[in-house]
Amino acid sequence: MAGLDDELARLVKPGARVALADGPGTPRILHGPLSRAAAGRGVRLVLGWMPLPAPELDPGAFADVRVLIGGAGTRAMVEAGRAHAVPARLSAVPALLRGPLRPDLLVAAVVQRPDGLRFGAEVGWLRGLVDAGVPMAAVVSSGSPCADAGPPLRDAMVTVIGETGDGPGEVAAPAPTDADMAIAGRIARLVPEGARVQVGPGRLAQAMVSALAVPVRIDSGLLPDPVVDLDAKGLLLDEPIAAYLSGTHRLHDWADGRPILHPVEVTHDMTRLSSPDLPPLIALNSALEIDVEGQVNVEGVGPAAAGMVGGHPDFAAAGVCGRGLSVIATASAHRGRSTLVERLSRPVTTGSHDIDVVVTDRGIADLRGLDRPERRRALLDLWNGEIARVPE
Repeated sequence: MAGLDDELARLVKPGARVALADGPGTPRILHGPLSRAAAGRGVRLVLGWMPLPAPELDPGAFADVRVLIGGAGTRAMVEAGRAHAVPARLSAVPALLRGPLRPDLLVAAVVQRPDGLRFGAEVGWLRGLVDAGVPMAAVVSSGSPCADAGPPLRDAMVTVIGETGDGPGEVAAPAPTDADMAIAGRIARLVPEGARVQVGPGRLAQAMVSALAVPVRIDSGLLPDPVVDLDAKGLLLDEPIAAYLSGTHRLHDWADGRPILHPVEVTHDMTRLSSPDLPPLIALNSALEIDVEGQVNVEGVGPAAAGMVGGHPDFAAAGVCGRGLSVIATASAHRGRSTLVERLSRPVTTGSHDIDVVVTDRGIADLRGLDRPERRRALLDLWNGEIARVPE
């Protein structure tokens, strides 16, 4: 471990800004050494999507921490005020990282293949940084799948500082609830044969993929475990397009060697997503809260930083702009509290104009072509008038 500490202490300059590769494949073996290399040296840190806990990453070691996407690994530091949550749709992250938040160094894990080094379980915004000339300090992971659809990384951009047998962390979803199953069944009837399907993270998203009963394509930010079942049932058309693998070893084994993972500049490009030359996109997203105007919050309830903006508004906008559909799926209640609220407890993540259909365990509200009073009535009817009101 001392070798990694020494290498990072050499590469991380005082006052530098460092970006840490995100996703389940974030190099956990480097979290502690990076924190130690940064301590007391005015180093600033940029984090993306951290879906798993990161106990070795010490936000107090950095002069400034900026979180662009969120997740379980950053929730505590954001809630404690030890990191700044930057509201940014995922399609805008590359521009932030080329501009005001451009790092001096990227710290990542890579995979060795016969033709060179590649990314493994995530590509996301990483390749854009390397292509823009940001140097990378990397460990070579022998335990990671390689689903990178791009070319090998240029040797001149990568300084290999060690090796690890660690693979990506497993993102396992709990068993679906009865509400999840009811929602997923209704969602399945909205997805036409041959469509492109997008899903977000979490238990409900996995239930929705599992419920699909017609052949589909997956065109998404995240690729979850149930895609393996789709393939086994003959319901997966073409290779999926995604930015991150988000599942267990079962998904990792299936994805290894497949050209699946692309940069955010491809996966979240709304022009491509809404193109009339491609099959229709059915964007399946969830919500923590939806207000009576149809506005959606996925960033947290009250002080709890449960999530961030991510790709939610990108895919929702693409769904309404093309020949597809933007769907919001949510249970009608969470812990006894209605998910339909009088006023969102956080800022709006996705506007009501980018939502076509809302699906709950109680039914479906089709909002297309309705004016605002009609939308309010449709949502109130779907929730049987049950609204969570803001405390006085």
